[in-house]
Amino acid sequence: MVILGIDPGYAIIGYGAINANGFSHSPIGYGAVTTVAGIPFNRRLEIIFEEMNAIIAQYKPDAVSIEKLYFNSNQKTAIYVAQARGVILLSAQLAGVDVFEYTPLQVKSAVTGYGQATKTQVMRMTQRLLGLKEIPKPDDTADALAIAICHSHSRGSALQKMIINRGNKR
Repeated sequence: MVILGIDPGYAIIGYGAINANGFSHSPIGYGAVTTVAGIPFNRRLEIIFEEMNAIIAQYKPDAVSIEKLYFNSNQKTAIYVAQARGVILLSAQLAGVDVFEYTPLQVKSAVTGYGQATKTQVMRMTQRLLGLKEIPKPDDTADALAIAICHSHSRGSALQKMIINRGNKR
């Protein structure tokens, strides 16, 4: 199964495609989509949409896993990220790929076994699980790979099936 993990943003969007076979994972490709500050925001959204369409076409994922949006102290930033995330979700929807959402706590738990793991611990475990020589950069890319691993670990569980079924009924 090919899983495309996405760490949403509007300046940097991390992505990572993995091949998941049970609890065995191998990286297929990863990187980041970047948009330049100072250009009109609508143009940034267009770039994100075009790049996500190309990434989905290249990797042909069976599933897209994406980090759930959570609000921090900067509401303006959260609104921009929410808009970019919407464009990413639209790209997956138009490609006919199912989308699964995970909180940072779920990602940390799935990758490290500990929901309060540090960012460094998650990145190191992601590196180890995928057999990478180095931690992918930027951090958003490593986060996206961790989100893909999270879906791989969660997709077969009874809890995940319950969550998926509940989400599909809405």
